[in-house]
Amino acid sequence: MSATTGRSAEATAVRPFTVKFPEADLEDLRARIAATRWPEKEGVDDASQGVQLATIQAVARYWETEHDWRKCEAKLNSVSNFITEIDGLDIHFVHVRSKHEDALPLVVCHGWPGSVIEQMKIVDLL
Repeated sequence: MSATTGRSAEATAVRPFTVKFPEADLEDLRARIAATRWPEKEGVDDASQGVQLATIQAVARYWETEHDWRKCEAKLNSVSNFITEIDGLDIHFVHVRSKHEDALPLVVCHGWPGSVIEQMKIVDLL
């Protein structure tokens, strides 16, 4: 049995997309990281009880003070970004044409909690 959902063609159209991290959102993120209430240090000297406090604090410190959001934004915007709707969800994808006329088309996917950012390092290689 099939059903028509009445979804407009606009909803599923492929739309150009530009990555933009609003400065207010980045400031809010940094403030929330800085305001983290940390638990006591774990009672063991290994990761048998989960991520160690020092490790997660180092990761948080990186996101708060070291990650270059504008560099990341520029890297993502160096390729063509698009959005389309699939099964009611907006899906972000990039499209990069090969320099080689006879190149085989390739689809590279990532899983959760991955990101297209992780795939950017292979774009130029392909």
